[in-house]
Amino acid sequence: MNRVEKYVRELLSEDDFTAIDTAIKSFEKKTSGELVVSFQAVCTGDPYKEGRRVFNRLKLHRTRERNAVLVVIFVNSRKFAVLGDKGINEQVPEGFWDETVATMADHFHAGRYREGLVAGIQVLGGQLADHFPYRADDVDELSDEVRFG
Repeated sequence: MNRVEKYVRELLSEDDFTAIDTAIKSFEKKTSGELVVSFQAVCTGDPYKEGRRVFNRLKLHRTRERNAVLVVIFVNSRKFAVLGDKGINEQVPEGFWDETVATMADHFHAGRYREGLVAGIQVLGGQLADHFPYRADDVDELSDEVRFG
């Protein structure tokens, strides 16, 4: 267990992780999109630029439809970002991510991390299903496990 995972496991309970896992599985039953939640230690600059580096390091661009989403939380910096791959960004309208980010930010600012993640994942799954509906032949291309640093 690395430092980030240890810190996050002190912040969130097993029930919290179960709720987040359930939200991820629900997301992937609504859409062919792939979702990864990653906790990182520090963001020293723009969370979207640093999030893009995490996205690339995790090789999330390797999905068939280029429809992976990364929710990255920089725990020590109290920053986060929601990023989608090229296939998503080419199809969705400008401001597509705004509702998800606002929902999560409202909860996070109040210290409700579980609720923020679950609500953000639910909003995102509903919105993404319009552009990337779930298909019977859908293959889970990325692990649903929460990632740490």
